[in-house]
Amino acid sequence: MDINTKKLKKNAFRVTKVRGKTASRIRVPGGHLDAGYLSLIQEIAEKFGNGTVHITNRQGFEIPGIDYENMPQVNAMLQPIIEGLNINQADPGKGYPASGTRNISACIGNRVCPFACYDTTAFAQRIEKAVFPNDLHFKIALTGCPNDCAKVRMHDFGIIGMTLPVLEKDRCVTCSACVKACRRKSVEALTAVSFRPSRNEEKCIGCGECILNCPTSAWTRSGKKYYRLTLFGRSGKRNPRLGEDFIKWADEESIIKIILNTYDYVEHYIDRTAPGGKEHIGYIVDRTGFEEYKKWALKDVTLPEIAKVYTPLYWSNGISFTGR
Repeated sequence: MDINTKKLKKNAFRVTKVRGKTASRIRVPGGHLDAGYLSLIQEIAEKFGNGTVHITNRQGFEIPGIDYENMPQVNAMLQPIIEGLNINQADPGKGYPASGTRNISACIGNRVCPFACYDTTAFAQRIEKAVFPNDLHFKIALTGCPNDCAKVRMHDFGIIGMTLPVLEKDRCVTCSACVKACRRKSVEALTAVSFRPSRNEEKCIGCGECILNCPTSAWTRSGKKYYRLTLFGRSGKRNPRLGEDFIKWADEESIIKIILNTYDYVEHYIDRTAPGGKEHIGYIVDRTGFEEYKKWALKDVTLPEIAKVYTPLYWSNGISFTGR
């Protein structure tokens, strides 16, 4: 067959090493789906693939061994999954309209984990609705707490759950359980002052260990949700590095707006002559300087009063993106 590989990849199929065979990639925003879809994935794999399914490191599914001529049938069978996961689609029945922005991955979140500070799946799905489809190569990951089980610092945008601990002094029995937990399990942001816990606001990372370890529930979570946003971690051949903190105590609306602003920034500055027409965001920031990126990222963003913006940013490879 005469295959347009650019169109094939945009449709979320992969060019494989087996001649005449492709692989279908299935998006699962937040890594969570109804178990009923697994039987449909099995059916596609057995009917059109080689009978196997690969669980990707981004929490999606990949079905290998599909003949090129069977792609339309596979797209038709994928439609219930696409609709069921509420994924934006321009042409129903024709599969995914883009593959650039990778599947948004997440830890299991507070639906299950007692350490998680928020519903990671729900926020991942909200981001998915805001950013997909898009052909730009973005990687976004969410983790429920500073334990970072999802390794979000290896992504362009890492979203770490935080909670603002609130102390009800009348319930405190000065047992220092929270102070001990913070010292042993976290960053030692609590100290005992006249036997009562005192919180260092600058040092606190919002992990919630004080809340989890208080025997009288004197510490509680704030009503508002907060997050730490990290930027531009990456692997790859050139200068792999961990993402660095950009904003501490951010809110959901600000994070989504910053991500959307970054799409505008990349569209404006990307080098379209780069291999495959792709250029990682971090390399674009290398060229423009971090202050230029920050100007685009924070456009029309209203952060919470307690938010802290880190600038300039320094990555572990020793390069300071302060501008040139």
